[in-house]
Amino acid sequence: MSTPPLPADPDTADMLSLASGHDTALHGIMDRWRDKVAAFLYRMTGCQDTALDLAQETFVRVWQARQRYETGGRFSTWLFAIAANLARNHARWRSRHPEAPLPEDDPRADSALDPAAAASARESLTAVQNAIALLPPDLREALVLSVY
Repeated sequence: MSTPPLPADPDTADMLSLASGHDTALHGIMDRWRDKVAAFLYRMTGCQDTALDLAQETFVRVWQARQRYETGGRFSTWLFAIAANLARNHARWRSRHPEAPLPEDDPRADSALDPAAAASARESLTAVQNAIALLPPDLREALVLSVY
């Protein structure tokens, strides 16, 4: 008896492998998608640490849902739906548990810029991030997915 051929899509192949009990298949998925999911979640939450935590939780949810994954749709759509749901849940939680932000240095500041240009760049970045953060969650999600 021969085994059916694996799909050409590596994500689908890894999900089928994961569903059949090969937990190491999750490594391939994480290697391909970790940075993209973390970047999406950073733009949704505005916090690098939160984005990394939610990205990790996204892959935990992928593993938990491995038996329910359906190969008919695009894997990326399914994966980013999980990440977006986690970001929405986190936003709801944050609205009920506000906290005062701590001052922190901006690691993105470019030391090659003169101080006035660096300050202007930081102000512009902050203005854009604040504007994105003020959007309703559904519009923010659409903007982040389409632009970033």
